[in-house]
Amino acid sequence: MSSQPFRNKVMTELELRALVGTPGEIAAAKQVAALDRYAREFIAHAPYVLIATSDASGKCDVSPKGDEAGFVVVLDETHLVIPDRPGNKRVDGMRNILAKPYVGLLFLVPGRDETLRVNGRAWLVRDEELLDRTAVRGKRPQIAIGVEVEEVFMHCGKASLRSNLWRPSRWPDVSDLQSAACMLLAHARPEGMTLEQMERRLSDDKDRLY
Repeated sequence: MSSQPFRNKVMTELELRALVGTPGEIAAAKQVAALDRYAREFIAHAPYVLIATSDASGKCDVSPKGDEAGFVVVLDETHLVIPDRPGNKRVDGMRNILAKPYVGLLFLVPGRDETLRVNGRAWLVRDEELLDRTAVRGKRPQIAIGVEVEEVFMHCGKASLRSNLWRPSRWPDVSDLQSAACMLLAHARPEGMTLEQMERRLSDDKDRLY
């Protein structure tokens, strides 16, 4: 393959619109600036959210956050809090927020084809009262992501339908897919570590959720 496989690029919005057209009346008008009753209900049922960020140079990252449904706390119509649970301490998204304090959120509810998109300004917060509200099993997070909401809208379910995301009978066969331990061993190349040791480490990590 050529070192530069992308030759016929779309470079302007005018070119883009010529290809895909313009949104319909409902799609163009569905965006709101606050978390109304419907958005709050969706977030209350969502056990999983994807957080998109970018650093000062524009390089992007998407990080998943998940817990029991309702783990994201809606404070009012324009503010919500996402707790940070124990992880690998890379904090890629949070470092990006420090450099460029904006996030794009995508909330998923199992079984629902539609998703909820929320965009806004973000901070890393450690207010004790807020952290107390996100505690689980008596364990309070050290930090959380606070978001001031600017845009909210429902995203249609076509991507979920095309991917058969919630249809187990249509899921792909993963019998030939390498394990996470195998991939991590190949990428991180920890000196002297065997595949069995890596598998054990990942298994142990899954037991430390809070």
